[in-house]
Amino acid sequence: MTISREKVIKRALTVSLVGNAILAVAKIMTGVFANSLSVLGDGIDSSGDVLISVIALIAAYISSKPSDQDHPYGHSRAETSATTILAFIIFFAGAQLAIKAGKSIFGGTEHNMPDRAALWVTAFSITGKSFLAWLQYHSGKKVCSSILLANAKNMCGDILISCSVLFGLFLTGIFHVQLVDFIIALLVGIWVMKSAMQIFKEANDEIMDGKADPALYKAIFEAVNSTYGAFNPHRVRIRRMAAMYDIDLDIEVDGTASVLEAHAIAQKVEQSIKERIDGVYDIVVHIEPKGAGEHVEQYGLNEACFHDD
Repeated sequence: MTISREKVIKRALTVSLVGNAILAVAKIMTGVFANSLSVLGDGIDSSGDVLISVIALIAAYISSKPSDQDHPYGHSRAETSATTILAFIIFFAGAQLAIKAGKSIFGGTEHNMPDRAALWVTAFSITGKSFLAWLQYHSGKKVCSSILLANAKNMCGDILISCSVLFGLFLTGIFHVQLVDFIIALLVGIWVMKSAMQIFKEANDEIMDGKADPALYKAIFEAVNSTYGAFNPHRVRIRRMAAMYDIDLDIEVDGTASVLEAHAIAQKVEQSIKERIDGVYDIVVHIEPKGAGEHVEQYGLNEACFHDD
C-alpha cells in the first residue's frame, strides 16, 4: 500500500520531534549535572529542533485547511509566521548561552571539570542526529518535501556542532583546563544566534515576497515560449507560501483571437508551468493583445531581467 505524501511528512516530523526531544533532555541534564556549558549549549540547540518539528507539524495541519472568507489565499503562511517567532526564541537562547560562557571565561572564577558523562552523551547525540538527518533527507527526497530537506540540512549543522563539542571535551580532559569548554560553549552560542538570524531572514524573505529564484522564473518563460500562440511573458511574479507557489503573469496573444481561443492558450500555459514547477498553489494568467503589453507599473519580471551579461 502506497503511503500518502502527507503521512510520510508527518511521520518523519514526528520521529524528528521525539528523537530531538530525547537528545535535548539528555544533553541539557548532562550539561547541568556534568558541569559542561558546551554540552548544555548543544542541548539548547537541539531544543530549537524540537520547536522546529512542532511548528512544522502544526503548520502541516493548518496549511492543509482550505481557504475561507478571512484567508482567501489559504493558510500556508501560518508556517512562516510561526517560524519568525521561533527565530527570536532561538536567538534569545543562544545569546543567553554566549553571555554565560563569556562571564565564565572572563570572570576569573574557578569551576569544576566536566564529568565523563558529557563525552558519552555527546557521542550518543552525534549517532542519533546522524540517523535523524538521514531519515529526514531520505523522506524529503521521496516526496519532494522542502520542509524535510531543510530539516535534514539543519541537522547536519547540528552534527558539526556536536562534533566540535566532543573535540572540546577531549581537549579539556587532556589539558585539564575548563577554559576550552567555555570557549566551545561561546562559539556554540554564537552559532545558534547566527542560525536564528538566518531562519528569520528566510522567513522575512517569504513575508516580503522576495528572494526571486531565477530557475523558477526561467521555467515560466520556457513554459510560455513553448506554448503555441503565447508570446512575451512579462510582469511575472512568484509568491512563496510555505512549500507552495502562487504565480501571476501577463502574456500576449494574437489580437484577433476570440475570447475562447485566448482562454485555451492561457490554460495551456498554466498546464505547461505546472509540468515544470512542483508545488504550484495557483496561477493567474492575464491576457493582452500582441504588441500592446507595455505597462507603466514597476513590478514583476520579464526575460530581460535574466539575460546573461
